[in-house]
Amino acid sequence: MDRVADISIENQESSASGIVRLKIRVSGIVQGVGFRPFIYRLAEAHGLAGYVLNDPGGVEMEVEGPLDRVSEFLPAIVKEKPPQARVDTLSANFVDTKGEAGFLIRESERSSERTVLISPEIATCDDCLRELTDPSDRRYRYPFTNCTNCGPRYTIIADIPYDRRNTTMEVFKMCPECREEYEDPADRRFHAEPNACWVCGPRVELKDGSGRPVECEDPIEAAIGLLGQGKILAVKGLGGFHLAVDATDDRAVRLLRERKQREEKPLAVMARDVDAVRKFALVGPEEERALTSSARPIVLLKKRPDGLIAEAVAPGNRSIGVMLPYTPVHHLLLEGGFAALVMTSGNISEEPIAVDIEDALSGLGSIADYYLDHNRDILSRCDDSVVRVIDGKTFFVRRSRGSVPLPLDLDTDTPCILACGGHLKNTVAVTRRNKVFVSQHIGDLENLAAYDFFKTSIARLGRIVDVEPTVAAHDLHPDYLSTKYALELPFETKIGVQHHHAHIASCLGEAGIDGPVIGFALDGTGYGPDGTIWGCEALISTRRSYERAAHLETVGMPGGEKAVTEPWRMALAHLHNALGGDLDGVDLAGLLGRREREIAVVRSMLEKGLNCPMTSSCGRLFDAVSALCGIRDRVSYEGQAAIELEMAVREDIAEAYTVEIKETDGRLIMSPKALIREVVRDLLSGTDAGVVAARFHNWLAACLVEIAGRLKAKHGINTAALSGGCFQNEILLRELKGLLTQQGFEVIVNRLVPTNDGGISFGQVVVASAILEGQSGME
Repeated sequence: MDRVADISIENQESSASGIVRLKIRVSGIVQGVGFRPFIYRLAEAHGLAGYVLNDPGGVEMEVEGPLDRVSEFLPAIVKEKPPQARVDTLSANFVDTKGEAGFLIRESERSSERTVLISPEIATCDDCLRELTDPSDRRYRYPFTNCTNCGPRYTIIADIPYDRRNTTMEVFKMCPECREEYEDPADRRFHAEPNACWVCGPRVELKDGSGRPVECEDPIEAAIGLLGQGKILAVKGLGGFHLAVDATDDRAVRLLRERKQREEKPLAVMARDVDAVRKFALVGPEEERALTSSARPIVLLKKRPDGLIAEAVAPGNRSIGVMLPYTPVHHLLLEGGFAALVMTSGNISEEPIAVDIEDALSGLGSIADYYLDHNRDILSRCDDSVVRVIDGKTFFVRRSRGSVPLPLDLDTDTPCILACGGHLKNTVAVTRRNKVFVSQHIGDLENLAAYDFFKTSIARLGRIVDVEPTVAAHDLHPDYLSTKYALELPFETKIGVQHHHAHIASCLGEAGIDGPVIGFALDGTGYGPDGTIWGCEALISTRRSYERAAHLETVGMPGGEKAVTEPWRMALAHLHNALGGDLDGVDLAGLLGRREREIAVVRSMLEKGLNCPMTSSCGRLFDAVSALCGIRDRVSYEGQAAIELEMAVREDIAEAYTVEIKETDGRLIMSPKALIREVVRDLLSGTDAGVVAARFHNWLAACLVEIAGRLKAKHGINTAALSGGCFQNEILLRELKGLLTQQGFEVIVNRLVPTNDGGISFGQVVVASAILEGQSGME
């Protein structure tokens, strides 16, 4: 959406004569989207002389002609702009006429200040698709067909302005025909920087598991044949490699899981078009809009019970992640007649996606049978974005390819801040005036490869945005790699931001409000200033500060991080907290499905407080209930127990377990003791796990609404903000939002950044900016 409020023209009194000349500047997404060719054609249509060029701030132009034509030209810039362009500001002022004839596209300019916005990757447009499938077209089946309306952008740019010389296409010299298109203002490839064809452009090449070229007439046809044989193919795309198999071939999917060390976490699939998707998933109007958007994210859809997709693609899950093809290579592969292809990130679990053949052979050598490689370099690795639709609105689960590096807006200018994000689902962010540039998904900072990617992303983002941060914002956890990195920077100002405050601040920043709000931050873990692990928090929050007003009662995490991967430990911790001495009368081995010796060891840890850090985590409570229900006692990926508990919910159940809220030292405490006792009672009496799961979800929503009401009465606050990974739970989000709205609350949630830790860096920026503004105001 264009953000220009109006068209500003200065010195208008000097334009009273018949012929006038305007100098016009436009900022926004105006490079790499066909904006200069559009301006050229627009000026020609209005009979105006002048020029247009890219510069580091956007697009500059001068137009000369009769006043009435210039006056018509100016608003047409916004109204008729190219489909992928976005106009943020447009300013114009009268300058001396030059009496020149004709309109030119001039060479781009460099300057000391660079404020242009770079477009993200754009899915292959309909015009290019027609050429791709037309046997009479010179680009028939050419895997890198693109134009000004589609193709690679951010992943191939080394510097701005966005010209071919500043991209990885520089090494490919255009043939005469491509050059003619590039220089023809009437052609849609006019100044299309990645323009190429069979004669002069990049090529795909099929390689075996050792990286040796495979002799074949058509690498893509050969790749289709290999996929049909159940082989695992690593496919180089826009932002890195995907690992692909036939999504209907259960054996191939299971083999991919085994080799990738991804036991159960759902895999994304790619289908040819929406009609193909409807054969295995439910697609509503908003889901279709997301699927077919130029960003082409992965969209989480409800599975059809009679779908053809192998159960191993998304085991134990009612949903499946689906995307449509967004490069010519994808379209050509899907001509092979596949119902869908698994297209999962080309990496070993928790490591960054591979971007070149050396990277792929090193990281994927034990996974891929063959590689469909190409020789157009990728400068910025970039995973696919992930979204889901709830109540007709689209929410980010992961914001990456197709959306990065589009900035988010603050409502005030701020010093240049580097926000280093959290530990899991890491992103980083930098600011330039009132713009916040959040990086692509970096991932969990669990290993050296991920940490190197983290540092590279910071350096690259700073270079592309052309900023040098002077302030670092970071998490409070002293052992996070992101925190350690920030504290080692040679900045005078470093601002620690509490994890859950950052979550709520991200909502405030999106909504453009300062607060205060009643902020519910629900997730798995966040470092608390009191030394405990927070995770189910009600904060009275502004952008600048917060007060912890309520939280879940703390329990021990027996074994620390081991309790995260073994939810039965959290079940025992909550049983110990709820039943105390009565625990001896419970058949724990039968209830938890564990050996008595294991249980005895963990009980001893809890009783003695050994290696049992205290936590108020909502994620760990989900784990406990999931384990008690017999759904998941061990997990193979983050959030698995909670996700499968949500999947088990019987949505026809309205009852909730008993809500217990007590007040201690002026703070409200949600007690789960009655909840756990009643869960055990239900399970021992044979109540279905789906009913227990539903009553638990209803209990949690009821607790939070009760707390919201009490805090509203005490503080007079009528706005609630919901953030944190637990609000990826559609049932909880819908239920809580509905109940709060019924109670008269205005409810704000994350939509522009993920509600999980992928939004933490943006929240850190919001907090740091407010703190700096407050300090400035005191000076």
